[in-house]
Amino acid sequence: MRVKHFLQFKDLTREEFEYLFQRTRWIKEKFKRYEPYHPLFDRTLVMIFEKASTRTRLSFEAGMHQLGGSAIYLNTRDSQLGRGEPVEDAAQVISRMSDLVMIRTFEQAIIERFAAYSRVPVINGLTNEYHPCQILADIYTFIEHRGSIQGKTVAWIGDSNNVCNTWLQAAEVLDFNVHVSTPPGYEVEPERAGLYGHAHYEEFEDPMEAARGADLVTTDVWTSMGFEAENEERMRAFADWQVDVEMMKVAAKDALFMHCLPAHRGEEVAAEVIDGPQSVVWDEAENRLHTQKALMEYLLLGKVQA
Repeated sequence: MRVKHFLQFKDLTREEFEYLFQRTRWIKEKFKRYEPYHPLFDRTLVMIFEKASTRTRLSFEAGMHQLGGSAIYLNTRDSQLGRGEPVEDAAQVISRMSDLVMIRTFEQAIIERFAAYSRVPVINGLTNEYHPCQILADIYTFIEHRGSIQGKTVAWIGDSNNVCNTWLQAAEVLDFNVHVSTPPGYEVEPERAGLYGHAHYEEFEDPMEAARGADLVTTDVWTSMGFEAENEERMRAFADWQVDVEMMKVAAKDALFMHCLPAHRGEEVAAEVIDGPQSVVWDEAENRLHTQKALMEYLLLGKVQA
């Protein structure tokens, strides 16, 4: 039986995502009722971090514990991976001693190489190119608040980074639209984003036009991890791409605001927006826990009848 990985959003089908969203709701409701649910008893998740994290580590570690399993944290600085051990060798060893691996690293090629030699499912906890677990949580959060995302419009304001790329993939899989507005020089690279075509996204020079009528407005920091040397240049380039109250006013009347966090108030988002009534960022952050529990259960056990 072929091992199923989650390295990019398009690795799963629309039907599989619909199942995951149903399972997420069920698992979250049990969690809120303090009802134990331990389908992954005696299973082990290895978490490999090359990039710093708060939400990714906490959500995976707590999630695996709540499912009855255990999680082991490995930082590349403290392991042989940080001393030049080939990724392929590490994959063969680690996957013989665990049931599931989550990796948060730089180049997507690293996680692809690891998965090619792994005996167990591998989950992308973030790479330079993609952040599929984040968008899984974001879409579930939208569904919780507004119902199906099919046919809706998401406005992405800011850098065409890994989160943006993953929104674009998700739009193709789940049939919604993404309006992207970036400063000149930071536009979407369709090949890097892994897109099949242009049917589900449109680019706008004016961020206000991208947000106009959108059902969801979302953004991220202007300087992602690994691009710190460009910070001053990016601060100047992105100055007109802040999500503020005026931008939210041109979106749909009931539009939501999301941010994957951490956020810089006064830079990519105004405090009045992220702390305002349209913001669902705290639900969004919590849902990393619940969607990833559903994902881990599915990758290890397949579809569960409950």
